[in-house]
Amino acid sequence: MPERSSTNPKLLEILVCPVTKMRLEYDAEKQELISKSAGLAFPIRDGIPILLADEAREL
Repeated sequence: MPERSSTNPKLLEILVCPVTKMRLEYDAEKQELISKSAGLAFPIRDGIPILLADEAREL
């Protein structure tokens, strides 16, 4: 199976913000998952979402 740099679309469908439990939006250009409800952007590193509030940046 070839290695992919992008995050699995099926995974994105089930992930929620760890702070608000609301749906996340995928920003492919910045490689982040955006939680508008929490005002946070969670990084995606090597195709793996880092859903830790300490790792997120404020919007």
